[in-house]
Amino acid sequence: MTDQHNGVLDPDQEVKEKRRSERPKLYKCVVVNDDYTPMEFVVALLVKVFKHDTMSATRVMLETHRKGRGVAGVYTKDIAETRAVTAMDLARQYEHPLLVDVEPEDGDGE
Repeated sequence: MTDQHNGVLDPDQEVKEKRRSERPKLYKCVVVNDDYTPMEFVVALLVKVFKHDTMSATRVMLETHRKGRGVAGVYTKDIAETRAVTAMDLARQYEHPLLVDVEPEDGDGE
């Protein structure tokens, strides 16, 4: 933005800031129950990747075990996708078939 003074910015000229009033959409990382991944591994993974304390990680693991799915965390899309891939890569290193889905928080499509 320049004024008519030889291409120099006028310090008194008001600068308009463009702000985003909308919050980014949030996405859930959902751990899917399977019959092979040990519960202790799921708890450790929730602590390491999703930054839960042991008590909340245990709650999520039990919800996953009982209901078939449990929410590990809610993040912006990029962070949710990164954490899901990190969790599944770690599970594969230990030869576990753990699946973590990324879903819009509000339940409707993208």
